[in-house]
Amino acid sequence: MARTVQIFDTTLRDGEQAPGCSMNLQEKVEVARQLEKLGVDVMEAGFPAASPGDLAAVKAVAGVVKNSAVAGLCRALEKDIDAGWEALSKAAQPRIHTFIATSPIHMEYKLKMTPEQVLERAVAAVKYAKKYCSDVEFSAEDASRSNPDFLCKVFAAVIDAGATVVNIPDTVGYAIPAEFGNLVSYIKAHTPNIDRARISVHCHNDLGLAVANTLAAALAGADQLECTINGLGERAGNAALEEIVMGMRTRKDFLDIECRIDTTQIYAASRLVSQVTGVRVQPNKAVVGENAFAHEAGIHQHGILANRATYEIMTPESIGIPRNRMVLGKHSGRHAFEERLKDLGFNLEPKAVDEFFAQFKVLADKKKVVSDRDIEAMIVGSAAAVPETYKLDRWVVNSGSSLSATSTIRLLHKSGTYHEEVAVGDGPIDAAFKAIDRIVGKNLDLETFELGAVTGGEDAQGEATVKISWDGQRWNGRGLSTDIIEAAIKAYVAAINAMEWELSATGGQRGNSVEEPIGV
Repeated sequence: MARTVQIFDTTLRDGEQAPGCSMNLQEKVEVARQLEKLGVDVMEAGFPAASPGDLAAVKAVAGVVKNSAVAGLCRALEKDIDAGWEALSKAAQPRIHTFIATSPIHMEYKLKMTPEQVLERAVAAVKYAKKYCSDVEFSAEDASRSNPDFLCKVFAAVIDAGATVVNIPDTVGYAIPAEFGNLVSYIKAHTPNIDRARISVHCHNDLGLAVANTLAAALAGADQLECTINGLGERAGNAALEEIVMGMRTRKDFLDIECRIDTTQIYAASRLVSQVTGVRVQPNKAVVGENAFAHEAGIHQHGILANRATYEIMTPESIGIPRNRMVLGKHSGRHAFEERLKDLGFNLEPKAVDEFFAQFKVLADKKKVVSDRDIEAMIVGSAAAVPETYKLDRWVVNSGSSLSATSTIRLLHKSGTYHEEVAVGDGPIDAAFKAIDRIVGKNLDLETFELGAVTGGEDAQGEATVKISWDGQRWNGRGLSTDIIEAAIKAYVAAINAMEWELSATGGQRGNSVEEPIGV
């Protein structure tokens, strides 16, 4: 019988820590719901001590998730653990995850502590966390560059102190698969009480080996695998959940390992995370990339037509991409639209279906054919949308090679009042953004701006994503329209709405305020 491992997803913590990947509270809750639907055993919802906003987000996730454990990351400090429990106390299955570095370079230069002091701090942190919570995970940061015998000593001590999970992180992505597997085997063989705790691994992708290291560790006996959707994470990212899970499923004959993930929810999870973070999935990304199931070479196409298994080791359906290609257009009815939603993995309430069907009809009047991608783009992330402080009412731009670009923007404020401004810019979009800045009364920095087409063709919807910053804080926005300028304006307004809502909800406090780098 295949051995079952647990999947620990840290998209909401390590993934969200990556530059430009921040999510607001609503978005975190929506991603958490999708992770629960996916079937992750544990989701790490954030770092509660980092800021009031992070604590509120972890508390919100803990309040809605019932079928997965919810973890909060805490340094080996009592104040962090106090904040962690404040955020997790209402969770159905809470877990406090505490950590401290154990490698010589981290202990000497970052912590400025001796190995004995680190051991003492680790044990004290686990004991303190255990007063609050029965499920406590301990991580030895930078374990792959730590002395193996010291790791065994630390793990034995924290297990005696009450740790239920001990985590072996490859924090800087330094390990090679055979080496990392050997480290897991060594710890398993030389930690006398290891049978009283679950062995976890957390691999970063600096050398592109995170998934390979994770699977090597699983073969060596690790029974919790930490990962993120789309491989998001600091620097080069983390081990990608979809690659680990489909690797185990596709090569069960060799690995003989399984997990409880519903793989048909993988594609929906990938699309949602991409939408809310504004980070696009590269086309050649394994499992969930746009080209993962595309076949252009003639010899490949011939083989696929004869037998899909010639060039596909997994099916699109296995990760939640439907094969149904029934055309939808302006004459399609609500029933056909609702069936397509179900095919795409969206199980919406009747009221939401009505709202999206109305949007679909508007889009169908502009486009001859509405594709699956159009429908996904319309729906994914909508549930995570924040209340609108401003709504685009109308816009006008004038631009050309022989005149300065000008834009007139009118926004409707939630109070019911209209605000209109005119601005000149380097181009129509720059002019529009400057006019919006005047309306909101803030000089916002545009950090990134991306335009893409949802599908091919002259009538394709344009999808715009922006990241704005103000006072050292960042927000994402996304807009859709068959007009790319309108898509850009909608994205900018969406980012401003996220800013206004979050600043109002948190009293202006957001972002990391910790005294040392966060990393496991």
